[in-house]
Amino acid sequence: MRITEIFHSIQGESSYVGMPCVFVRLTGCPLRCNWCDTEYAFHGGTEWSIDTLLTKVSSYNCPLVEVTGGEPLAQPEVFLFITKLCDEGYTVLIETSGVLDIEPVDRRAHVILDVKCPASGMADRMNWSNLSKLEAKDEVKFVLGDRRDYDWARDVIDRFDLIKRCPILMSPVFGSVEPRQLADWVLEDQLPVRFQLQIHKFIWAPDMRGV
Repeated sequence: MRITEIFHSIQGESSYVGMPCVFVRLTGCPLRCNWCDTEYAFHGGTEWSIDTLLTKVSSYNCPLVEVTGGEPLAQPEVFLFITKLCDEGYTVLIETSGVLDIEPVDRRAHVILDVKCPASGMADRMNWSNLSKLEAKDEVKFVLGDRRDYDWARDVIDRFDLIKRCPILMSPVFGSVEPRQLADWVLEDQLPVRFQLQIHKFIWAPDMRGV
């Protein structure tokens, strides 16, 4: 697989926020979101064998691993890598855009599906059938760039009955929506979602790699 970086850091998002985590960031992505904060993962990277990756991951002695990108599911070899991580007893998080089919992902892994809102410029690329494949252990994430995104996300939650399916995450695009504003919207509508910030951007510089 082509890998941009592997690093040990604090999980900044999801229900696992705040926990030490090993991140394996794959190279390449078919999308170009307007607010993307990992454009450096679009190109380049280094080829790694799955066995070498597993050895590197084990060197951190950390039970939580996130496979991310870019778009990790764009590389077919990733599915075997995910299965081997699960076989070795890791808790495995898969950060995916929701554009590519999640069906081949090992059921033991936790899919964090990023539903692309209108402000991303990629909403029309969503594979909506993925939402019906999510299980209670998985999570849906909405990254919101403005009020229109929020209203759109609320409609998607209702239309697909996501509240009954799995946990829902909402976060503001860093620097575009004031966190307090989004918190107020969520409270006003009494939405049963998890409000989140990318805490790694507050601990380290917002554009710092490997955190």
